[in-house]
Amino acid sequence: MSQKLKNEELNRLSVNEFKAAQKQPVVIILDNVRSLNNVGSAFRTADAFLIEEIILCGVTGTPPNKEIEKTALGATSSVRWTHFKSTLEAIDYLKLKNYKCYAVEQATKSIALNEFKNSGEQLALVFGNEVYGVEQEVIDTCAGVIEIPQLGTKHSLNISVSIGIVLWEILKPSR
Repeated sequence: MSQKLKNEELNRLSVNEFKAAQKQPVVIILDNVRSLNNVGSAFRTADAFLIEEIILCGVTGTPPNKEIEKTALGATSSVRWTHFKSTLEAIDYLKLKNYKCYAVEQATKSIALNEFKNSGEQLALVFGNEVYGVEQEVIDTCAGVIEIPQLGTKHSLNISVSIGIVLWEILKPSR
């Protein structure tokens, strides 16, 4: 029978160890995300996957913020973050640093997440507003669109769920 591990048995990195650790070459971009709980969840997920940075754009809330911290659980201290007035500015900045930017959205000519192949490039993944998704002008500047295949009646997943699914699929070791 399995025994649940205690926190001290998980051997997690300290904040300083996290900051010094080699990161995954992935940046998460939040495009006008309104829910502070979703922003906090993005930080917590970025910490779990050792993501390089989160870029918060437009109206997306920024730390320090009590509502973000509720779901981030301290990850705002470990994960590096930046704010840009617009998502287009953030993408231009990342392209200059040789990142390949992909929107995570439902669109024509999208690549199904399970078919997406990263050839070791630095990636920037754009996740959009809870109601409107990723803006079309942002999609137009990206190298492509990644779509999470869905089978039910709903049109989309919560952004925090989408971030976890996409990172897991992209970063999982090849089998």
